[in-house]
Amino acid sequence: MSVLTQWPSHQLCLSEAERRQAVNAVEEAFSSTLETLKVDIGLVEMLESIYVPLAAWLYRRRLDQEGPLVVGINGAQGAGKSTLFTLLEVTLSQGFDQRVVGFSLDDLYKTRAERQLMAQKVHPLFQTRGVPGTHDVGLGIELLRQLRGAKPGQITKIPVFDKSIDDRCPDAVWQEWLGPVDVVVLDGWCLGAEAQQEGVLETPVNALEADEDPDGRWRRYVNAQLEGPYRELFSMVDVLLMLKVPSMNSVFEWRTLQEKKLAERVRYLEATERRREPLRIMDEAAIRRFIMHYERLTREMLESMPDRADVTLHLNENHKIHQIQVNSPLTDR
Repeated sequence: MSVLTQWPSHQLCLSEAERRQAVNAVEEAFSSTLETLKVDIGLVEMLESIYVPLAAWLYRRRLDQEGPLVVGINGAQGAGKSTLFTLLEVTLSQGFDQRVVGFSLDDLYKTRAERQLMAQKVHPLFQTRGVPGTHDVGLGIELLRQLRGAKPGQITKIPVFDKSIDDRCPDAVWQEWLGPVDVVVLDGWCLGAEAQQEGVLETPVNALEADEDPDGRWRRYVNAQLEGPYRELFSMVDVLLMLKVPSMNSVFEWRTLQEKKLAERVRYLEATERRREPLRIMDEAAIRRFIMHYERLTREMLESMPDRADVTLHLNENHKIHQIQVNSPLTDR
């Protein structure tokens, strides 16, 4: 069996026949997107063992509350958050007739001009996107409120961030969602992160902190953001899923792979259209420095979050789910 684990049997929702029906519907829907996802194991086996049971579990959570279910996906760079969203979106919509919309914390990044201003006024390290403080949290909170209360015919605009130019796209090209929603999926590398104790901030965790933040001003500001506005945004998440990477080494390797894919996309764009902005692709040294911005919180989340997320999907070195940990079991209805 190429799938290394399966959804816990005591948390299976719906009947076996209902789950089989959902598998068949999702398999058919995925036939056109399977190549894009580059799933290298049997699709039906994967759906039966993990994703349809997870979607059924989320569907039950949705039925147990009023209004849309807000699902958060936490995972370090390269963990597979976008792929998991695609799997959940198709499974919930095709298998369980749910209206699903998603966006990322990445889409909430402040503009490059706003981060340049932060770099001047607060700390130079805020020029680099990613850490708490570099997102427009108010925009995220308002967006979730709009989606939660969306009425038939109402259009909700969802921001888009272009990493190849390191800037937010004009609102004319933002995504548009029409009408009500059943499930909102929000993903982000630091989604659900909690502020650290003051004493923990004293010692640098890497060369970036030691050399470029020797007095701790940058990391204390990041910590204050988690304690304040980010806490409000994260509190709007009803169910938190974690994709737990094996180590920081995996973060570097998988983030490097992401950058290679971005470079391929950039080469395609350069061949097919003219770009006014210079395209920003990182080499290996730049990626290592980039990841150092996230290392403190990533290490903290790898240690503390698996036991407090509602569901933790443990990944091995080969990027496969090898353990499923459910910390918020459903009760019989």
